[in-house]
Amino acid sequence: MPARARRAQAAREVRPKWPDQDQRVLAVFIDEAEIMVKAGDGGDGAISFRREKFVPLGGPDGGDGGDGGSVFCVADTSYNTLRHLVGKHHWKAGRGGNGMGSKCHGANGNDLLIALPPGTIIRDMEHDTILKDLTTPNETVCLAQGGRGGKGNMNFATPTHQAPRRAIPGGKGQMRHLKLELKLIADVGLLGMPNAGKSTLISHLSSARPKIADYPFTTLEPVLGIVELTGERRFVMADIPGLIEGAHRGVGLGDEFLKHVERTSLLVHIVDVLPPVGTAAENFHKINEELRQYSAQLGKKPQIIVANKLDLTGAAEAVKVFEREIGKRVHRISAATGQGLRELTETLWKKLHRKSR
Repeated sequence: MPARARRAQAAREVRPKWPDQDQRVLAVFIDEAEIMVKAGDGGDGAISFRREKFVPLGGPDGGDGGDGGSVFCVADTSYNTLRHLVGKHHWKAGRGGNGMGSKCHGANGNDLLIALPPGTIIRDMEHDTILKDLTTPNETVCLAQGGRGGKGNMNFATPTHQAPRRAIPGGKGQMRHLKLELKLIADVGLLGMPNAGKSTLISHLSSARPKIADYPFTTLEPVLGIVELTGERRFVMADIPGLIEGAHRGVGLGDEFLKHVERTSLLVHIVDVLPPVGTAAENFHKINEELRQYSAQLGKKPQIIVANKLDLTGAAEAVKVFEREIGKRVHRISAATGQGLRELTETLWKKLHRKSR
């Protein structure tokens, strides 16, 4: 084989294969989806008459149809995104079997169970109503009811009408166009400008491993981590992409994920005390204004203010200026070196424990 051909073959063998479109979609955090669910129709009732030797007047023996299967959903803690629904928009339960002679009942259709992460809001698109907010793990809800099986002619025999040729068809299964919206459930939500140090903090406090780099919007999707404390204490922390001014109008990335901190009990506002643009106090007020613009309830949610990057030169004096300008005491930490993290987690635990009482 010529040298050029060998090099071309080697290049084809080592060239990475690009994933197909579905695989690329699965690599993205999915927190909204629209699906159609269809419960199974009920089986038809049968019209039949008993036919046996030496039994000239056997009478009607048409059996009932089976019930159609229903569509259910369950809050499954093994899922934290809706990405497993990508590529499948129609979900259908089994149809009930038709009734048969000899009074045989049709088989019931198989139910369908859809696993959804806790925190999923299920909305009926046609009526614009919320069917269920799945907040409890393992909670099961019926999304579409299966049709009832029809009645066979054996049910309509009377002393005066002994050979009825009447049967009832099975009922139609319910169909619904649903919108699923996921709002992650966490005890503590991290907020702050891009590169304030949120990802570094959650990576030091939990086993979560978000991408960390020295450019804005390194975090492109929400990250959940379990913070472990002594005495078998733990709480769930959520990191969302950094916010910038105008986030509530769709500027940047944070507006897509602010809904994920609406369920949190407590917000931790991470502030870079030596920001590359503006001042710490200006950035602090901008983030809080974005919260108020997005949701009045979110703007009123309790916050723990944390001054980060205390390991940098001049940070100690910058924190004093920051406290003076906002008129509040703040927690001092360095997410990079671990300074103040133990004290911060104990404070968060006490706040959460006090709130749950």
